[in-house]
Amino acid sequence: MKVKRRNVWLLTLLSLVAVISVYYANEPKSLSLDGVSLFTDQAADILSNTDEDETTPVMAPSTLFEDMRLELQDERSQVREQLTSLIASDTATAEEKNEAYSKMEQLTKQSSAEAMLEMLIQSLGYSDAFVKTDGEKVYVHVQSEEESKALANEIIYTVRKEWENAREVSVQFDTND
Repeated sequence: MKVKRRNVWLLTLLSLVAVISVYYANEPKSLSLDGVSLFTDQAADILSNTDEDETTPVMAPSTLFEDMRLELQDERSQVREQLTSLIASDTATAEEKNEAYSKMEQLTKQSSAEAMLEMLIQSLGYSDAFVKTDGEKVYVHVQSEEESKALANEIIYTVRKEWENAREVSVQFDTND
């Protein structure tokens, strides 16, 4: 039985390598840059007319939201690993395996719903947003120049419209100070 599984995996991997090889063999070659101008004349004029004394401040985006996303992703990865090991376990019952599988599906749905809510909130005009759902609670962190009850109500309305299970929505503004 195990030999058949190994053969199936080996054949699957070999066919995948073959498909990728054919794809890259038939891919059009990259264009050479011989005699091709990378900049248009207008862009070249702008680049040549810059003053050396003129400086433009560059604002780095806040890493707070990226840190929160990475932390949440790490937590969920650990949960997925535990659930995967439970599913692969020989000692677990069929009910436990089904429950673990449904929890994994729920995590996937939750992650995709949070990503969708983040995009919707950003489409409202915010530079960045972080959404975390925990059952019926939704935590929203928004990067904004200003904060007001009207803006918070708009975010709460958007979240409740898209996330049916949202009973309690918490909005926190992170100003660019």
